[in-house]
Parts: sequence; C-alpha cells; structure tokens
Amino acid sequence: MGNENTQKKILLVEDDDALASVYQTRLQAEGFDIQRVPNGEDALAKTLEYKPDLILLDVMMPKVSGFDVLDILRNTPETASVKVIMLTALSQDSDKERAESLGVDDYLVKSQVVIADVVDRIKQRLGV
Repeated sequence: MGNENTQKKILLVEDDDALASVYQTRLQAEGFDIQRVPNGEDALAKTLEYKPDLILLDVMMPKVSGFDVLDILRNTPETASVKVIMLTALSQDSDKERAESLGVDDYLVKSQVVIADVVDRIKQRLGV
C-alpha cells in the first residue's frame, strides 16, 4: 500500500443497507476509500463532490435506476470518464446490452459473483 493520498476512491450506489455495509467493510479492508449513497438521485452530486475513481452501481433502485445514473454520468463532462461497474440482479442479455451501449465498464450479475469477484474486478479496472 502507498500512502493514504494514493488510495483509490470508490462510490457505492446501493439502496440495500445490509448489502452496502458488507461491501463498504470489505472494500475498506482492501485499502480503498469508499463512500456510499443510497439512491440514484444522490449519485451524480456525490460523484461531482467526491470524485471517485470508480463507481459500483446497483441497477435496481427506486425512482432513478442504475441505467439512468450511468446515462447521466456519461453525458456529464466531469464524470464521463469515471469507471463504472454495474452490479445487478438482472441477468437478461438485453439489460447487459443496454448497459454496454451506455458505456459501462463492467456488468456483474449479483447471483453469479461473490464479493471477492467484485473486488478483483474493481482492482483490474483500477489497475491496482
């Protein structure tokens, strides 16, 4: 690990408190700086303020879905290049295609991955 200034920042956008706390604990243990917002409405403002290196984005959220958040992020100059990994309960190919067409970096189906897989993917994307 380098000094604290080199900590990669991750924004977790997840409406499930229990799941979010599991991810937060694990990612902090892995040496990441992590902040979480509980919904899509807060995601953009938090991204602009916190400037994460990567966003772990849940798809199924009330009001503003992960797809909407991704679309907004990619169409906002300040956030267009931030890495986004979508974590979803949706396993349909059409959903994956939609995410890819919106410019997602990675699309992981919750039922098909364990948290270690997600951590590995985050590290891959961030080159750490």
